[in-house]
Amino acid sequence: MYRWDAEDYYKNSSEQQKWGFELLDKLSLQGNERVLDLGCGDGRITADIARRVPQGSVVGFDKSEKMIAFARHHFSEKSFPNLAFRIKDAREMDFDEEFDVVFSNAVLHWIHEPMLVLNGIKKSLKPGGRVLAQMGGKGNAADILSALDSIIGSKEWSGYFAGLTAPYAFFDAPEYRGWLQDAGFTVRRVELLPKHMLHTGKEGLAAWIRTTWLPYTTRVPEGLRSTFINEVAEQYITAQNLRVHDTIPVKMVRLEFEAESR
Repeated sequence: MYRWDAEDYYKNSSEQQKWGFELLDKLSLQGNERVLDLGCGDGRITADIARRVPQGSVVGFDKSEKMIAFARHHFSEKSFPNLAFRIKDAREMDFDEEFDVVFSNAVLHWIHEPMLVLNGIKKSLKPGGRVLAQMGGKGNAADILSALDSIIGSKEWSGYFAGLTAPYAFFDAPEYRGWLQDAGFTVRRVELLPKHMLHTGKEGLAAWIRTTWLPYTTRVPEGLRSTFINEVAEQYITAQNLRVHDTIPVKMVRLEFEAESR
């Protein structure tokens, strides 16, 4: 399990958060739903869901104890009486027809066993309940992965990456549609959405790599980590023919799906 830095994530995840709020707008909540936020992270989006369902309630859960501690501190029960946070692994959900809606942003690409989580979502939903989720999809961040491969293949860094397996599950739309159907959902849509993530210069790109690419960065000793991250950022910038002070775009691909429980 990776040790997330909740404060760092809160400061350096603006693009993920922006996409999360855009996704949330697609829910068109009525205000009285019971909502589950799967992989709630720092709780910022979860708190906004709570604002949108004043007659309803929201449960946000995440595997990271630090993320949940951060969320509980910044979005307290006193300020959000209809909001609760729990520590839980998405592969081990044990809810039973409790929710009208399951929402998830930028989480499911961490899970290599999609049927485990989809069966859990199905069991969590009331009959007729719906799920809306977005995650990294096939082709996501391909140029960043290429820069990482180039650096970790070098003599200086390769020793830290022996035995590394693909840490992310970037699936295609047709296979995810099949899994949703196998889990008992009526699928409304499954699609790959190309997006651009923008970073302010090399510093902004490096902060994002440090914050979210933990399967790679945490393999490097802490004293060498900044050097490694800077080399990855420089490799990416050079390969894309950019300059260190430019706005740095990163091509992303998001897999988004919407389905209903039968």
